[in-house]
Amino acid sequence: MKNKIKAGCGQRWEKKWGLIFIAPWLIGFTIFYLGPMVASFIFSFFDYNLIKPEATRVVGLENWKRAIVDDPIVMKSIAHILQYTVISLPISFCFSLLVAILLNYRQLIGQRLFRALFYLPSMVPFVATVLIWQGIMNEQTGWFNLILNSAGLPGVRWLASTKWIYISYTFIGIWGCGNTVLIFLAGLQGVPKELYEAATIDGANGFQRLCAVTVPMMTPVIFYNLLMGIIGLMQFFLTPMVLNNGSGFPNGMTNFPMVYFYRQAFSYFNMGYGAVIAWVIFFIGMIFTLVLFGTSNRWVFYAGEKK
Repeated sequence: MKNKIKAGCGQRWEKKWGLIFIAPWLIGFTIFYLGPMVASFIFSFFDYNLIKPEATRVVGLENWKRAIVDDPIVMKSIAHILQYTVISLPISFCFSLLVAILLNYRQLIGQRLFRALFYLPSMVPFVATVLIWQGIMNEQTGWFNLILNSAGLPGVRWLASTKWIYISYTFIGIWGCGNTVLIFLAGLQGVPKELYEAATIDGANGFQRLCAVTVPMMTPVIFYNLLMGIIGLMQFFLTPMVLNNGSGFPNGMTNFPMVYFYRQAFSYFNMGYGAVIAWVIFFIGMIFTLVLFGTSNRWVFYAGEKK
């Protein structure tokens, strides 16, 4: 009986200290995340202007109807970000995984140096990165077009052509893929060497070992990076804002949902309508997240898990 009482007291004591240790996170989450989310949801039912707060009035579902039914720009911006996701995500994802596999190669000379070099760009402030790439892709003096011209090929309007704009943005994103590469590299180093040895004994070549061992064992890491990539693309904002000030140039192709939200909320000061756009972005990201989690049991493999 005494042992049970002591065990119960010990559990309560552990719970108490556990709550104390996570209290800073809970307070920060409530103030900086949960509070603003609740406030934005409330604002979505009001016609609230930052310049004239005294003119605030309740509009009910009018803002939601406007965003979902009446405003074609919202749907176009969603179509643009989905189109950019289809182009950017596979390229940046495969590039990061390939780089991680090469950096994990034991016989690579200067392995640690190359790992540091590939990670360094992610430490550069992203605004500076975008401005650097703006110079690299300049139509007249950019390195890309100078290389093309020296090879006898015509230059490309990288940042001004509807044909090349998403490819250009993908290049900028790949430049800062150091974090993704680092996560892939950590996952690769967690793959048991015995599996590679067994596959080699069975006569598997490098590509077969990649498909039969590396990729299946990396699926939890792939799942995580895929999820983070989709969420990040739903919030894609800084590049078009720095390059074009959120104008949507060229031809509205870079008028992504986050850009349109920023213009409505902080350029036109329509906080109520901006809040609705923010929630639309949230719901789209949530749909993709639920789809990934719903299908993960079919392709994500966890070591030691019985199926």
